[in-house]
This record gives sequence, structure tokens and C-alpha cells, in this order.
Amino acid sequence: MANPQYVSEKQFNPRNIWSGFLFGVGIVTFLDEAIFHQLLHWHHFYDKSTTSIGLVSDGFFHALSWFTTVGGLFLLADLRRQESLKWKTWLGGVLLGAGLFQFYDGTIQHKLMMVHQIRYNVDVLPYDVVWNLTAIIMIAIGYYLILKSKNTKPLRESEGV
Repeated sequence: MANPQYVSEKQFNPRNIWSGFLFGVGIVTFLDEAIFHQLLHWHHFYDKSTTSIGLVSDGFFHALSWFTTVGGLFLLADLRRQESLKWKTWLGGVLLGAGLFQFYDGTIQHKLMMVHQIRYNVDVLPYDVVWNLTAIIMIAIGYYLILKSKNTKPLRESEGV
């Protein structure tokens, strides 16, 4: 049974959003680092220095991705323990966190701070458009899911999940 001091069945619990948000930031940063930094070798987290510094910056970026992912999962486990998990809200938080980080990365880090670009020695405009459009779509869907889930009840363990 859920602890009544935390959340009643009809009360909105923002921890669903925060758990999903942290998980979303963690997953999108992990995918960015694994795909674009390690597998494709398109860039490092910080490209304004030597390759060695770029690799060290990738290591810190990778650590950040895992800390946020694990933090989000700890909150998720606590929400399940309290029987106050709302999957739609949580998924909305995941998409919102992933989209906001990707949009921040694509606008602030890529364009304003110029710490790295998606790719080098190519026309970067198509990459920027796809990167930021994907981010905006994730933000919009995440926000929509959060709004639609505010009036739903949390899923109980006794209901089969």
C-alpha cells in the first residue's frame, strides 16, 4: 500500500516527471556519446583542444549520462514501491528530458558555445535541422503526455504491473 504522506490517488506527483526526466537526459546523453562520439567518431564533447582532452571530456560526459540514468531509475523504483507510478507521466518526462537536453546540446553547445559540432567537414545544416527538429518533437510529445496524464490514477501493483 502507498504511503499516504506522499501522494493520494488523485494528487499529481511531480516525481513521476523528475524520474522520467533524469532517465531521458541520461539515455539521450548515453546514446549521443556512444553513437556520435565512440562509434562514428564525429566529434568529442569538447573539440576545442587536443584529442586527448576530447577523450577526457567524453569520459566525464559518459559518467554524467550514467549518473542521471541511475538517479532516474532509483526514483522510478521508489515510485513503484509507493505505488504512485504513472507510466504515461513518466514516459512524458523521459521524452521531455531527452528532448530538452538534445535541444540544449544542438543550440547552446553546438551554436552558441561552439564546443563541438555534430559533424565536421560537411554541410552541417541538414544535421542541425534533424537534430533540433527531433528534439522539438520529443519535447512536444513529452509535454502532451504529461498534460494528458495529470488526471489519471497511478497504476497499482495489484493491477498486474
